Amino acid sequence: MQIHRPTSRALPLVVPLWLTLAACQPLSRDSSSAASVPEVSTVAAAAATVPLTLDLPGRLAPTRVAEVRAQVSGIIQERMFEEGSLVRKGDVLFRIDPAVYKAEVDARAAALDRAEATRDQALRQSERAETLLERQATSSAQHDIAVAALRQAEADVASARAQLARARIELDYATVRAPIGGRIGRALATEGALVSQNDATRLAVIQQIDPIYADFMQSASDPSPLTERAAGKEATEVRLVDSDGTPYADTGQLLFTDASVDPGTGQVSLRATFPNPRAALLPGTYVRVRVAQGVKADATIVPAQAIQRSSAGEAQAFVVEEGNRVMLRPLNTGALTDAGWIVEEGLRPGEIVVVEGFQKIQPGVSVKPVPWKGSRTAETSARP
Repeated sequence: MQIHRPTSRALPLVVPLWLTLAACQPLSRDSSSAASVPEVSTVAAAAATVPLTLDLPGRLAPTRVAEVRAQVSGIIQERMFEEGSLVRKGDVLFRIDPAVYKAEVDARAAALDRAEATRDQALRQSERAETLLERQATSSAQHDIAVAALRQAEADVASARAQLARARIELDYATVRAPIGGRIGRALATEGALVSQNDATRLAVIQQIDPIYADFMQSASDPSPLTERAAGKEATEVRLVDSDGTPYADTGQLLFTDASVDPGTGQVSLRATFPNPRAALLPGTYVRVRVAQGVKADATIVPAQAIQRSSAGEAQAFVVEEGNRVMLRPLNTGALTDAGWIVEEGLRPGEIVVVEGFQKIQPGVSVKPVPWKGSRTAETSARP
């Protein structure tokens, strides 16, 4: 009878396994603890000299507007322009049937020839009467009649010449030309349409949009000295700002302010002009007009992304304090500049604020701050 004894080679395999599990447990806790610390992008609040601006709502308007209308009656034969294109002053837009006006010119020209022939005959009669009067071969009455006939013939010539000029003008009006240069809209009348000089129907509308006006309003109680600047005492730079805050490439010039205050709104209207060579600005567009108000030295600036809003609309920001803990701090902000928000109260230059990663944090938690990779313009474009 053979007795099988347990082999001792299996025991050493169990001991290293337990030792391995025991050794891995502390390392796993450290790894999970490190992974639980959220990583956020941060930037230090900077002190910079920034320009102060005032944003006001406005609306674009063309420099000049011309409504193209017919000056003579007739049937439109041809449209000579492309809708939406740029036209120059004097360009042909429409052609009205000129047959009637050509016939009128011919009739007036014939009437002028007849009047001139009558005048020539009256001139000879007057000269003959003058000679006979000198020889006392005719009476003074006959001489006066001849002189009066000559003057009447000369008046008939002048009248016929004026009527011919009028007929030629009406013939020229059969060709409708652009009264100003600018961008023309769609055609409001087509070929075959009957138009009249007494009709209020417009054929097209031309708007001059280079340069273009921006009309905006400001409260009359605002202490900003825009009125004096608009009066020409001081040149004021004006910019247009898109809905996303991007300024228009070309700067404008403040032109004037209205002479009275609107009693209904308590505001005064102002106007600025902007170059528009690419026709990127269209009349009727609502815009924001940014007016320069001077500069502010040593302003505390944070990027626009760092500012959060509470449910009440108050400004606040996550500030990284000692021990890399973030706290939500209320702020009193000033104007939004190209460099970022100006912080009036609640933040000092050099303090670290969170710019990205808000969805991973809450007040009181520890974070791993990393430098923000976004663009920082406070030290460049913020300086005058």
